[in-house]
Amino acid sequence: MATAVPPPTRTEIISLFRSLLRSAREFSDYNIREYTKRRTIDSFRDNKTLSDPSSIAAAFTDGKSQLQVAKRQAVVYSLYAPKVKSIMDIKP
Repeated sequence: MATAVPPPTRTEIISLFRSLLRSAREFSDYNIREYTKRRTIDSFRDNKTLSDPSSIAAAFTDGKSQLQVAKRQAVVYSLYAPKVKSIMDIKP
């Protein structure tokens, strides 16, 4: 008999959301940074209506794995970052 994983608390979900947005800030490329932010916000909006505890737990687990991917990719992108800033990153 498999034990049910308790659904994450609201605090854990908000913490995951903030961590994903923080990891998006680590990308030096404007397009990748904005894509990561947009994807995070859209995913959380799509999953906002989930009510089944098992689907909430599955979405949370998927979010944690996406966070690990984003952190690894930020490191890889930083290794090969261009030396010149993007025009979108230059403040007037």
